[in-house]
Amino acid sequence: MNNLLRRILSFILLALVQVFILNRIYLFGYATPMLYIYFILTMSQDVPHNRMMLWAFLLGLVIDAFSNTLGIHAAACTLTAFLRPALVRLFFIRDEGEPFTPGLHTMGSAFRRYALLAIFVHHTVVIVLQYFSFDYPLQMGISIASSTLLTMLLVMAIQSITNQQA
Repeated sequence: MNNLLRRILSFILLALVQVFILNRIYLFGYATPMLYIYFILTMSQDVPHNRMMLWAFLLGLVIDAFSNTLGIHAAACTLTAFLRPALVRLFFIRDEGEPFTPGLHTMGSAFRRYALLAIFVHHTVVIVLQYFSFDYPLQMGISIASSTLLTMLLVMAIQSITNQQA
């Protein structure tokens, strides 16, 4: 299947799952999985950085449009896409001329650290912008940590399933 077509289908599927299923989950009043970040995490390294940021912004904008959140997800996705090349280089050294798609099968355990940090950055931006105040630091911290861990569990589950199929 063409990479562009695969990327578009992944975009649509993750946006639909997020909007219609995952946005309705609030575990213990704090944790909401934001699985749509998986699209940004696993985008191929051969996609130019500005195009990656555009894809991320559009994904965040779609989530914002259906969630009525006024650009919060677009900002978080764009920042995550902006930082993504540095995060990949931080945890995984690879030849520059050799493009790859980040995942457990290509990065090994480095993918876990990379994904956890990227998810943490994304969720921190989303939750801080949602609260728009530092009056409740404990609730914000619990929400960031629990949402990050829940999303990370879902990302690792998807990676495990896709690794078995590959």
